[in-house]
Amino acid sequence: MTPKKIIIGMLSLLLAFSFSAHAQSSFDRGSYIVKGDTLPYRLLFPKHFNPAKKYPLLFVLHGAGERGNNNEAQLKYGPERLLQDSVREKYEAIVVFPQCPANSYWSNVKQETDAVTQKRKFIFQINEPPTKAMQLLMGLVDQFLDKPFVNKQRVYIGGLSMGGMGTFEIIGREPKIFAAAFAICGGDNTLNAKKYAKKVPLWIFHGTKDSVVPVEHSEVMVSAIKDAGGNPNFTLYPGVDHNSWENAFREPELLSWLFSHSK
Repeated sequence: MTPKKIIIGMLSLLLAFSFSAHAQSSFDRGSYIVKGDTLPYRLLFPKHFNPAKKYPLLFVLHGAGERGNNNEAQLKYGPERLLQDSVREKYEAIVVFPQCPANSYWSNVKQETDAVTQKRKFIFQINEPPTKAMQLLMGLVDQFLDKPFVNKQRVYIGGLSMGGMGTFEIIGREPKIFAAAFAICGGDNTLNAKKYAKKVPLWIFHGTKDSVVPVEHSEVMVSAIKDAGGNPNFTLYPGVDHNSWENAFREPELLSWLFSHSK
């Protein structure tokens, strides 16, 4: 490795560490606890928060790799865009990053390995009980809806990978709550589409070369939502693998589209 590449690599690590420290210090810590079960979360208030005002509320669901109980890992993806000064000035919103327990999953989905392709298969359920993490997440949402400074007509949710799957599931379970949602490299059972197709505007993202969650999971959901009367936005990233959230969080219109919706 050349000295130039070493210097660039060191600078990248320093910038990543600097941003991580900034994110950790910007988001307050919280925990939602029910009968001994805990859902840690991080909370970002608007810069000029006024408890007498009502603010939009956004939940962001992380992927499987960020599960745990340290109340830190879930800030790995997403905060970089949301912490930009221009974004915080333009979109005064309350942002919540919950952390799924290590032994749970946001959505009720079974995983298998295809005997022929050796690729992972996701089998999404319909009308099954929520996972422990989903139960806690729905409770956390309800808790925030009770806050006097939350605008109940402007509640949003989005997520990546496991969090994209969780996004589909929670809007199916609570379609009256969410004004809009985004799902990055996620998926759902197509039979669930009718639960939210006409009720929750969706923007779906996926990389065409995703080696973890096949792009077909998003493609079939787009078709199912359209068949059920919905009109989802759908963005495919040619040649992009499972890290399509990097592209999605950089989409110039994502936040303006999201916050433009109201119940």
